[in-house]
Amino acid sequence: MNGAAAEAAEGMADTAGMEAAEAVEVAEAVEVAGGTVAGPGRSIPVARRGAEPSEAGGDCPEAVAVGASASHDPCAHGFLPERPPVRSMIGTWTRLDAMARAAAVAPDREAAIALVERARRADELSALRQRVSRLSVRNAEAAAMRIAVIAVSCGWCGLDPQAPAAREVADEAFLDLWAAIAHRIDHDQFVALPTLALHNWAPERKPRRHIPIDQLARTEPLVPIVRWAGEGQPLSRLDRLMLAATRLEAHGIWLFRLAETLAGRSPDDCSTPTALRRLVRVHHSLRIQLHSEAAELAAAPAATPQQRAVLTALAEQGALEPPVLQAAEAVLGVGGRRLGEGRRQLLRRHLPVQHRAWLSAMERHCAPVRTLAHRGGPDAAVYREAQESLIALRRTYTALVQTAARPAEAPLPKAA
Repeated sequence: MNGAAAEAAEGMADTAGMEAAEAVEVAEAVEVAGGTVAGPGRSIPVARRGAEPSEAGGDCPEAVAVGASASHDPCAHGFLPERPPVRSMIGTWTRLDAMARAAAVAPDREAAIALVERARRADELSALRQRVSRLSVRNAEAAAMRIAVIAVSCGWCGLDPQAPAAREVADEAFLDLWAAIAHRIDHDQFVALPTLALHNWAPERKPRRHIPIDQLARTEPLVPIVRWAGEGQPLSRLDRLMLAATRLEAHGIWLFRLAETLAGRSPDDCSTPTALRRLVRVHHSLRIQLHSEAAELAAAPAATPQQRAVLTALAEQGALEPPVLQAAEAVLGVGGRRLGEGRRQLLRRHLPVQHRAWLSAMERHCAPVRTLAHRGGPDAAVYREAQESLIALRRTYTALVQTAARPAEAPLPKAA
């Protein structure tokens, strides 16, 4: 136990050191990679983001060239959005804002569906559908988050909005809006934890100076944009889970950078075990982060039946897996043989296309490192330790989800 505590403390100290000297760590990562970033690291696709206009209703390009700025690279900010999510939508889109907030606190699916039907009868959904093409990418992602909230509240998260069978289950006007938003952001399967979490937070106070997005999410108090608890009530466990997923992604930025360091490295390269040891420390620091989140989550009000239904529906779709854990698996191959290629791609379908491409490329480029699993010696032992630390991290996250879904304690029977 003392050894585990010391190891955890080392991981915490390592994270603090990285937080204090980010530029130094990046330089070290380049040095570990052999003193160059041209080569395997350059062939990994960067995360595409449209170059956005200042006006919320303006059009913007759908893609950016691979040679875009480093801020678009997953190694810059992980899979977090490039800028803080849109806190409040404007103009006609305030109707979608209000609908999402009401659906999140609806007592059951029937009440949430009734909200959608009222909006359809008032022609609000068709009015929004006509304005989708005017949205910037950033505002389209904000709209997608609100669509995701409504879809899971109504029990529709497993639907394909363009499938004919979906129209027998869900409101047709809502499906049309859903499909239009999906086309606008080039992502059909966005109703998942990444959309619900990574696009549903905001810093409690506006920073006085520009802070990188991952540092902002690590250091500033965060609040949900759409709450799953009523106004004036404490945050629900579902709210806390979403914020924990966001912070996990922010703290996991070091994992993304080390992943690119390992890309294309030979298993016999002296830099490989060094990077793997750092990866183990990052896993430990992420577990510490999740343990601290678990304490706050367990103290929050227990999940309502509607909130449990949301988590259950997302779990059935494989839509609860945080991107940072998928990135670690792409490097180390944990669970790859168990899941199989089809199952792995099924889990990734909830991520944007540029993120899926990055994970697939990372999987290819890190294949040489994974051959250490079949070797002996100290380097192979370090690789197995990295795998084991990722398995422990995944179990910690699973326990967090189980705590979030736990129902209210049954009242004790009255004494006779």
